[in-house]
Amino acid sequence: MERGVLRRLVVASNRLTVATDTRARAGGLAVALLEVMQSHGGLWFGWSGKITAKTPAKPTRTRSGAITYATVDLSRKNYAEYYNGFANRSLWPLFHYRLDLTAFNKQNYSGYLQVNTLFASKLRPLLEPDDLIWIHDYHLIPMGEELRKTGIKQPMGFFLHTPFPPMEILTALPSHHALVRAICAYDLVGFQTENDLRAFLDYVVHEADGGMMGDHLVHAFGRTLKVEVFPIGIDTEYIVKTGLMAPRSGLAKRLMTFPGDYDRIIGVDRLDYSKGLVERFHSFERFLENYPAYRGRVMLMQIASPSRSEVPEYRDICRVLEAKAGHINGRFAEFDWVPINYLNKSFTRHNLIGLYRASRIGLVTPLRDGMNLVAKEYVAAQNHHDPGVLVLSRFAGAARELDAALIVNPYDFDAVADAIASGLEMSLEERRERWTAMMETVRNNTFQSWGKSFLKVLKKAPYE
Repeated sequence: MERGVLRRLVVASNRLTVATDTRARAGGLAVALLEVMQSHGGLWFGWSGKITAKTPAKPTRTRSGAITYATVDLSRKNYAEYYNGFANRSLWPLFHYRLDLTAFNKQNYSGYLQVNTLFASKLRPLLEPDDLIWIHDYHLIPMGEELRKTGIKQPMGFFLHTPFPPMEILTALPSHHALVRAICAYDLVGFQTENDLRAFLDYVVHEADGGMMGDHLVHAFGRTLKVEVFPIGIDTEYIVKTGLMAPRSGLAKRLMTFPGDYDRIIGVDRLDYSKGLVERFHSFERFLENYPAYRGRVMLMQIASPSRSEVPEYRDICRVLEAKAGHINGRFAEFDWVPINYLNKSFTRHNLIGLYRASRIGLVTPLRDGMNLVAKEYVAAQNHHDPGVLVLSRFAGAARELDAALIVNPYDFDAVADAIASGLEMSLEERRERWTAMMETVRNNTFQSWGKSFLKVLKKAPYE
C-alpha cells in the first residue's frame, strides 16, 4: 500500500467506550476516542473492565458500526498491581507533581510490565501489515516497546493525556530510565502542552544522552522519533446544540423553580486530589469571609464523581471533602440558604451541559491537569447573549489556550476569592468579549481536528 494512505486505524487504551453505552456520554478520554473511531473506523483494543480468575486465550471481539472492539479481561492480581498499583499509585501522582503521594513498589511495577506485555501479545495476532497504531496514556506506555519486540514495523504513535513531569520529579521514579526508553519506541509522541514537551526534551538531553535534530525530531535510545504538541479539544457543536436545548430539559426546570434567587458557581470534576477540590473549598470559604455581601446570594454546586475508590488516597480525599463542605455549610448556612451543594455522584453529559449553562461562573481550579475539558465544555455551553465567566487554574493545560478566562493560582485562596467576586461583578460587555475569544479557540480546536492532526503526522512515519 502507498505510504501515507490510511487502511485501518488501531487504537489501544486502558478502557473502551461502546457507542451504544449512554453512560459514557459524561465526557473524557474514552468519549474523545469513540468519536475518532467512529470517524475513521478500525480496531479498538483494551481492557474489558472485567476481573476474572483467568485471562482468556484470545480477546473478546465485538462490532458496532465501523468499530471492531477487542477486549481482554484481567485477573485480580493484575488489576491490583497494574491499575490500582503502578498506574494510579505511582505514575498518576508522579505525573501530577505529587511526590508526597507517590508509592514506589517493585511488585506493582512488575505487574504493570506484565499487563503491557499481555496486551501486546493479545493485540499482535490481530494486526495487519498496513495498520496505523495509536496507543494512549500512562497505563500503556510500555506497550509499544513490547510490540516492537515481536517484530512490529507499522507506524506507532503515543499520546499522553496527563502532564509530563519535570526531570527532577521524574527521576525520583526508580524505573524512570526504562519508562522513557519505552516512550522512545514510538514513531510519534504527542503531548498536551509546550510545558510537557519541554520537560520530555529536558530528560532526553540531560538523562538519556539524546539529542534534538530539528523539525520536532529527537534521537534517543537508538531511535529517531517525532515529538509534538496536540492539545485535545471537545465536540464543540454537540455541546452548543445540547446547550440550546438545555432550558427545556427537566433539570433546567427544576433549577428555575429552586427556592431562592442565587448566582450559581459550578465545579465538575472526577474525585481526585489533582483537581484541587480541597483548595477550592478553602477559596470559596475565603470568598464568603472577604465578600459577606454575597452570603445568601451565591451557591457553589460541586459535582465530584466517584473514582478509584479502592485506592487509599481517594478514600482519604472523599472524607476530607465531606468534612470541609459540612464545616463551611455549618458556619455560613441560613435556614433558607446553603452555600455548598456537594454532590458525590455522576451526571449524564446532557445534564452537565445544562448545569454549565445555568451557572454564572465555571470554577475549574486543578492543582495540575493535562488539559481539563470541563473548562472548554463550560465555554461551549454558554448562552452567547449572556455568557458566564470561566475561572481557570494556571496549572490546567487549557489555560494555554483559554487565556481570556480569569486565570488564577489555586494555592492562593485570596486570589481565587477575588476572581469569583470579579466574575460575579463583571459587566455583560466584558463577559461577551472574553467568551467570544475563548469560543473561537474552542471551535477551532475540537477533538475531531485533534485526531486528524495527530494521524496526519503519524502517517508520515517512520522518520529514520
